[in-house]
Amino acid sequence: MNAEFFAALEQLEKEKGIPVDYMLDRVCQALLTAYKKDNDGLKCDNVYVEPDMDEKTIHMYVAKEVVDEAEDPLTEISLEDAKKISPRVSLGDTVRVDVQTRKFGRIAAQAAKQVIIQGIRESERGMVYNEYSSREHEILSAVVSRIDPRNGNIILEMISDGEKTEAVLAQNEQVPGEELHEGQRIKVFVVEVRRGNHGPQVLISRTHPGLVKRLFELEVPEIHDGIVEIKSIAREAGNRTKIAVMTHDEKVDPIGACVGPRGSRVGSIVNELSGEKIDIIKYSEDTATFVSEALSPADVISAVMLPDGKSCRVTVPDDQLSLAIGKEGQNARLAAKLTGCKIDIGSESAAKQQEAEEDDDLIADEG
Repeated sequence: MNAEFFAALEQLEKEKGIPVDYMLDRVCQALLTAYKKDNDGLKCDNVYVEPDMDEKTIHMYVAKEVVDEAEDPLTEISLEDAKKISPRVSLGDTVRVDVQTRKFGRIAAQAAKQVIIQGIRESERGMVYNEYSSREHEILSAVVSRIDPRNGNIILEMISDGEKTEAVLAQNEQVPGEELHEGQRIKVFVVEVRRGNHGPQVLISRTHPGLVKRLFELEVPEIHDGIVEIKSIAREAGNRTKIAVMTHDEKVDPIGACVGPRGSRVGSIVNELSGEKIDIIKYSEDTATFVSEALSPADVISAVMLPDGKSCRVTVPDDQLSLAIGKEGQNARLAAKLTGCKIDIGSESAAKQQEAEEDDDLIADEG
């Protein structure tokens, strides 16, 4: 072990970010592993490795007890041999016997090498985990590396702080109908980062509502600055998203801020989402009013909260009933998700007929 070895560790720290102290610890473990391999896997606790950063040296030695005649050469040393190391030693003392690492056998050296390589891998995995765990619920840029024809999963190359990492965009996290191609640059939402047996697992998504939220935060300065707040999002990826916003400054129109000049802000988000429709709704503390807004683009005649506080009865013009419900019930379904309210939608004529029947029943009861 010499200055060149320590210089190599310092270079490793610069290139891969692996701390010198960490690698020194792994090297010490590797030397101990090699020593045990050279001694038939013996479990010994009297072997020590002492690195010295200042002197650029690593000293390895075995602490042995001085006895008349050594019966166990791994833990004992004869007085005669001990005096060759230190003339002042006496029976019962402990002496340090240097270990010549150059004499390690091939198997021992290979074992040491594996410990060091494993140390580098674990350090790199730890850095990747720390890097991406700090980016949970954020957006990252990625490039489509390849598409697995067997299961439809997409292998992405993600870039964060200049470092590239591969991640898998599972088929169920892909937007239905969206066609991605190798080399295409896309944005993904980091749902979660887990520690796995083969390194960290970065779970990413293109369907998560959080992707839409982060895109609006990137595109709309008023949201980034906290003037406009996103209250809730309901999304059916690839088709339509409803997003409820409110303002903390009466001078700022939250919907106008999100739409942007000539629709530029929302337009860029729609492009990123491959044409997914986005309805921007004005949030209201009054649930009935909020439900009315959430059913946009349909017009609402009346919205009344029912006694349970979780359901709302809505009346719309006859010609707007199908618009309020939406294709396959999508508009009503998204409005319910957005508001957290069960919505009962009826036409104006049906409401009038029900009102008339209730009046007739009332008259009949009075008669």
